[in-house]
Amino acid sequence: MVSQQHPYFATCPKGLEGLLMEELATLGATQRRETVAGVYFDGDLALAYRVCLWSRLANKVLLPLASFDVSSQEDLYEGAHSVAWEEHLGPQSTLLVDFIGSSDAIRNTQFGAVKIKDAVVDRLRDFAGSRPSVSKQNPDLRINARLSKNKVVVSLDLSGESLHRRGYRLKQGSAPLKENLAAGILMRAGWPELARQGAPLLDPMCGSGTLLIEAAHMAADIAPGLGRASFGFERWLNHRNDIWLELREEAIERRRRGMAAERPEIRGYDADLKVIRAAEDNIVRAELDDWLRVSRKELAAFKKPTHTTFDSGLIVTNPPYGERLGEIESLKLLYGHLGERLRTEFAGWRAAVFTGNPELGKQMGLRAERKYKMFNGALPTELLLFSINEAAFVKAGPLQEPSDRKGAETEAAQLTPGAQMLANRLRKNLKQLDKWARKESIQCYRLYDADMPEYAAAVDLYWGVETGRRGEPLLYAHVQEYTAPKSVDERRAEQRFAEIKAALPQVLEIPSERIVYKQRRRNKGTSQYEKLADRPSGELITVREGEANLQINLWQYLDTGLFLDHRPVRRMIAQQAKGKSFLNLFCYTASASMHAALGGARFTLSVDMSPTYLNWARKNLALNGLSEGRNRLEQADCIKWLETNTQQFDLVFLDPPSFSNSKKMPDVLDIQRDHVSLIHKSMKAVAQGGSLIFSTNLRTFKMDQASLQDYELQDISAQTLDPDFKRNPKIHQCWMIRH
Repeated sequence: MVSQQHPYFATCPKGLEGLLMEELATLGATQRRETVAGVYFDGDLALAYRVCLWSRLANKVLLPLASFDVSSQEDLYEGAHSVAWEEHLGPQSTLLVDFIGSSDAIRNTQFGAVKIKDAVVDRLRDFAGSRPSVSKQNPDLRINARLSKNKVVVSLDLSGESLHRRGYRLKQGSAPLKENLAAGILMRAGWPELARQGAPLLDPMCGSGTLLIEAAHMAADIAPGLGRASFGFERWLNHRNDIWLELREEAIERRRRGMAAERPEIRGYDADLKVIRAAEDNIVRAELDDWLRVSRKELAAFKKPTHTTFDSGLIVTNPPYGERLGEIESLKLLYGHLGERLRTEFAGWRAAVFTGNPELGKQMGLRAERKYKMFNGALPTELLLFSINEAAFVKAGPLQEPSDRKGAETEAAQLTPGAQMLANRLRKNLKQLDKWARKESIQCYRLYDADMPEYAAAVDLYWGVETGRRGEPLLYAHVQEYTAPKSVDERRAEQRFAEIKAALPQVLEIPSERIVYKQRRRNKGTSQYEKLADRPSGELITVREGEANLQINLWQYLDTGLFLDHRPVRRMIAQQAKGKSFLNLFCYTASASMHAALGGARFTLSVDMSPTYLNWARKNLALNGLSEGRNRLEQADCIKWLETNTQQFDLVFLDPPSFSNSKKMPDVLDIQRDHVSLIHKSMKAVAQGGSLIFSTNLRTFKMDQASLQDYELQDISAQTLDPDFKRNPKIHQCWMIRH
C-alpha cells in the first residue's frame, strides 16, 4: 500500500472542480480527471494523506475498493460481500456506511446502507467468528457507496468527517459559509498571489469569520487539516502512522515559518455583535487571535484603515441574499450602499462579492469583470469579481428633459393674471430659499406654504435620484392643496388650483412629470379626497438629508415619508445621539432613527403600528448601510408598548399623530386630551440624565404644564424651525423634557 499507486476520488462543492484539479496537481497527483463535484486522480498512500491534510477545497478523499453492477438487492449484497473487508477492519472495530444514489432496485439510501453494512459484518463474522458494530459517532472506518446508472462503487472514506470541517468553527452565523467554499472564493479572487505581495484583505460583513480565517491559512501556509481531531484513515488496518506523522511534522514546521514571516493585514467587520463574538471565538480556536482583527461596524462606516496607507487590496464578502420579497427590496438598497462604499473609498482595489442572488449584485453600480457559478450546498450562487476603477462604474443614462421649450414659452405667455402673480411669489421665494439651502447643503425644503391665502397649497422641493439609478439629483416638486373652507366656492377653488399647476412648471423649469399634485377636495361621493397620483409603487426617490439617505414616495401616499418641518429636530437628534441609546416612538419611516444611528448612537429602537412604514424604515436602514441588529424595528401600538416596556433610553423622540382612530388601536388617540398621560408613560422609558423630545403638529395644541410639573419642560419650538417654515411657525410645537 505504501509505494503502490492507487486510484482515488476527491469530492468537492459544485463549481470548484477546476480549482481542485489545479490544487491536486500542486500536491503531486497524477492521472487527474474532472467530473461533476469531484476529481479522479492517482497517487500513493502518502499523497492520499497529503490531500487530506492540505486540500483547501475537497470534501472527501475516497479509495475505491470495488465496482459492480446492481440490478437487485441481492446484487448489492453479493457485490459488497465479495470485498476483502478483513484487510481493512477487525471484528472489534466500528463502522458506518454512507450510501448515495438510487435506482429501480434500490430506491432508498438508508436501505442501501443497511444492505452493505450486512454484507460487511457477515463477511467479517464468517472470517473471524465475530462481527463489528455500527457507530454513527466517530466510527473506526467509514465506507462510502455511490450508486449511479445501476453501478455501485464501494470506497473507503479516508477523510472521515468532511474535510471542510477544519476544527476551528464551533460558532457560526445564520447563513454559514462552508470553509472549502470560502477557500474557493478566495482562490478565484486571486488572494494567494495578493497575500504574497503583502496586500490587505477586508471583509465588511464577515459573519463568523470564515473568509478571514481561510485567508490567513493561505497567507501563512497553514495546512487546513492541521487543526482537525482525526481523519478516517487513522484506525484503518493499512494505516502507516510513520508516514502520517512525518507529513504532520512538515506541516507544523511550515506553519511555524509562515506565522513568523511578515503577514498581510486581514480585518473583518460586522454590524451584529453576536456574530462578531462568534468570529472572535473561532479566531481564538484557530490560534490566529494575535493576527486577525474583527470589530462591530456598520456598513455605513466601512472605509480603508487609517493606521497605514493602502493603495490597493482585496475586499471579499458574502452579503445576505434574502428570500422573501420584503427582504429582497431592502437588500437591493444594501447592495447599492456596498457599491457606493467601494466606489467612494476603495478606488484601485479589487473586490469579490459572493451572492446567492445575482440580481442583487446588479444594484452595486459596478461592472463585474468576471463571474463564476458556484453552489453553496444545493443553492446556486455566483461570485462577482470587480476591479474598482472609473471604467467599472455603471453610470445612469441621462433622463430625458422636455425638448419643446417653445411650447413652455407659449404656456408662459398664457398665464392668467392670478397665475402670473403666484409665479412672481414663487420666484421670490425660490431666490431667497435656494441660496440658504445651497449654503446649508439642504436638498429638500418647503418653497411655498399658502403665502397667498387664495392659493392654499404647500409646495415642497426635493432634489433626488430615482432608486436604482445613479447620477446627479434631479428636482421634483410635491404639491398638496389645503382643504378650502366651506365658504369658498368649489369651482373657484378648482380654478385657483389649475393656476398653481400652470405657474409651477414655468418657475421651476422642470417637466410636468416631475411635479406631483395632491388635492384635498371635498367630494360628493363616498371618497373624501380625490384619488392620489397613479404611479408605480417601486418608483421611489432617494434624497439626502445631512448624513442620511432617505427614500421618499411622491406619488402613492398623501405624505412623502419625510416630514420636512422636523429637519432641525432630526439634526438635533444626530448631534445628541453619539454613544447613546435612542427610542423613536410613532417612528413613521424612521428617518430620525437614521440620523441617530449615523450620528453614532449605540443602539436605536423604532416603534410603529404600521407594517408599511416599518418596511419603509427597513429600506432606509439598508440604504444607509445600517443593520437591524443594532437598529431594531418593532411593530406595536406605541401606547400599549410603553405600558409594558422595561427598557430605558438616553434619548427618546415622541412625535404622535394629532388624532388617530386606527382599527389597530383599542382607543382613539387625541393628543390634546391624551398628551399628559402619553408623556408620563414615555418618561418612564427615559434614563436618568436622558431627554425626551416631544413634538406635535396640532396647531391649536396647549401644553398642560401644571400636570407635568414634575419634569423640566423647555419649549424649543423656535429652535426647531428652519427658514422655510418660519413664515408659518404654527407648523409644529416642540419641547425638550427631562426628569
